Amino acid sequence: MSMQIPVAFVNQYRANILMLSQQKTSMLRVATKLESMVGEDGFIERLAKKEGSLRGARHGQTPISDADHSRRKITPLDYVVDADLIDNPDKLKMIIDPQSSYVMNQIFALRRIIDDSIITALGGQSFGGHAGATAINNYDAGECHLIESDGTPVAAGSDWSDKTETGLTIPKLLLCKQLLDDEEVDKDRRRYFVTNPYNINQLMNTTELKSSDFNTVKALAHGEIDTFMGFTFIMSTRLPVDDTDTGATKSYAFAQDAISLRIPQEPKVNVDLRPDLLNSVQVFTELSVGATRNEGPAVVGILLKTGE
Repeated sequence: MSMQIPVAFVNQYRANILMLSQQKTSMLRVATKLESMVGEDGFIERLAKKEGSLRGARHGQTPISDADHSRRKITPLDYVVDADLIDNPDKLKMIIDPQSSYVMNQIFALRRIIDDSIITALGGQSFGGHAGATAINNYDAGECHLIESDGTPVAAGSDWSDKTETGLTIPKLLLCKQLLDDEEVDKDRRRYFVTNPYNINQLMNTTELKSSDFNTVKALAHGEIDTFMGFTFIMSTRLPVDDTDTGATKSYAFAQDAISLRIPQEPKVNVDLRPDLLNSVQVFTELSVGATRNEGPAVVGILLKTGE
């Protein structure tokens, strides 16, 4: 017998089992554009800007040029969490039913996978072309802007290199803002900055930020940064270290909807009775998710010192 448990039930449950510290929700999902598609592969249709020109002579030829219409492919991948088996004698020994706690624990794992997919899309390859077979690196000319770990911009078409790593500073934030502004990223789109706890702390310790003239961060008094310099800050412990500059962690400044997210299957829980295993209860969860960078210029990748 299989029974699907709504995630809403999982959120309402209050377990008698202590859940050890972990990220319990997706921190980045809110910053993406959720796509609804049918089929294994989906495509994001993109239209680049056009420029106007002088009208020309009376009764002249109508100027015609093809719009720059391109696309990005988004392919969901299927994920599972290793099943948990709950034996009836185990329930009796614990005096409580651990089933819902095991469900919660697996749901949390799948929500973190959603963040991993988004982080990969921010800094990994995207795929374009009519069939989605053309690989597009984040550092390709016309794609994302990159900033080295010492705060210097990377030339278009070049990847990060090994530099002397420093943490997050106000000048680095200003450079991220400028690069987004230079690309005419609409200021009505919310801007995000995702980095690790060390660099959030480095920014909080900035002398200017602690002074009365710069203390515009509402959450500073509570020991956290929420919004500053037009960026909503997201703290993540899941950002990868760079392959070349191994003392630096990849962080990103990006605009709302620069990443498209597709979730054909939200986290689904199956609770099954296993007659083949002495009627133990099996808890098994699955998820289907995919993400792609649909607008490279709306993403700035910056390397920041990983920590002390």
